[in-house]
Amino acid sequence: MNEKKSIWDSNAVYTFISIIFGFLVGAILLTAAGINAGEAYSKLVTGVFSKPKFIMWAIIYASPLILTGLSVAFSFRTGVFNIGAEGQFVMGSLAACVVGIKLSLPAPLHVLVCILAAMAAGAVWGAIVGLLKVKKGINEVLSYIMFNWIAFYFSNYVVNIPAIHREGGGEATRDIADTARILMPEAIRKATDCQSANWGILLAIIAAVIIWFLINKTTLGYQLKACGANRHAARYAGIADKRNIVLSMAIAGALSGAAASLYYLSGNTEFYWTSAYQTLPATGFNGIPVALLAASHPIGVIFAGCFMSMLDIVGLQLTNLTAYNEYITDVIIAIIVYLSAFSLVIKMFISGQRKRRSKAALPAAEAAAKPPEGGGGAEVEKGGESA
Repeated sequence: MNEKKSIWDSNAVYTFISIIFGFLVGAILLTAAGINAGEAYSKLVTGVFSKPKFIMWAIIYASPLILTGLSVAFSFRTGVFNIGAEGQFVMGSLAACVVGIKLSLPAPLHVLVCILAAMAAGAVWGAIVGLLKVKKGINEVLSYIMFNWIAFYFSNYVVNIPAIHREGGGEATRDIADTARILMPEAIRKATDCQSANWGILLAIIAAVIIWFLINKTTLGYQLKACGANRHAARYAGIADKRNIVLSMAIAGALSGAAASLYYLSGNTEFYWTSAYQTLPATGFNGIPVALLAASHPIGVIFAGCFMSMLDIVGLQLTNLTAYNEYITDVIIAIIVYLSAFSLVIKMFISGQRKRRSKAALPAAEAAAKPPEGGGGAEVEKGGESA
């Protein structure tokens, strides 16, 4: 018999509670900094939804965040911590830019080839770390961190190749071809006053649905989760644990590579190589808080990515309140993300309180349901004599 699930059984509730706590702490910090917390938080609504341009920019920023969040969330579900999403993002960026610059193809085909090239580059970068893990026993966290820097310096080399480097100098690649861009029609871009409006959000949502189906509705997803839960038990059950670990890391890398393709085929047409972690958005690393906010649920990643994007947009608009608000906004975002990581702790605390209340109420309920001793028999006996 299936028990009826309570709303308190959902991880989303505890993530929401963590976000509320984050905003409360943020309000205290804003007040301490001399900022009106109510005015600042009202920007969360008016700053994004006041103009179609702001809504579109939030969507544009959210698209790659959703995919890197999916990459990290997928890794979490399969027992791997993908801290190398940034390196996979860089490699995917390089692949998308090189294919977008050097190939001359019709628009739909050119876009598809660029996306596939970025996914392949990210997948290879993730699979190499997976092979090091299963073949040599090297911890994936250490490998991912090192491979982030390898990708960074490799990108410096590739961008300086004369066929790729921007003509006339500079610290960037040439612009990708117009046929490789995923922009919306000109009419939509004019209506939204955003020339970078693109179809990336649709691709990100489709990817999230595919990953959800893969994890929850396929045999492969079951095997990947089994390896993540207990690799040795999965091997005992006949599951090829080594193959599935490498495959999961390759899929995670492909998602980060796809995120890079959405970024560079939309509003950004060139790849900067100097100080890549400053000129590139930290989209790979930001996938970690997105996955935490979503409790590693593929569909939840869509909303978490949009939420993080909204905070980024609002953070840029708070510069009119005080000279220090840029850092205050970063602190608020960090607090929200940090507390979201404790959503499971909050769940354990609330669940423990509910269990203790249930145990305390159980004896009283049993006593109320138990008939008084001798009471029922006396009534029957009395009824028999009267009869």
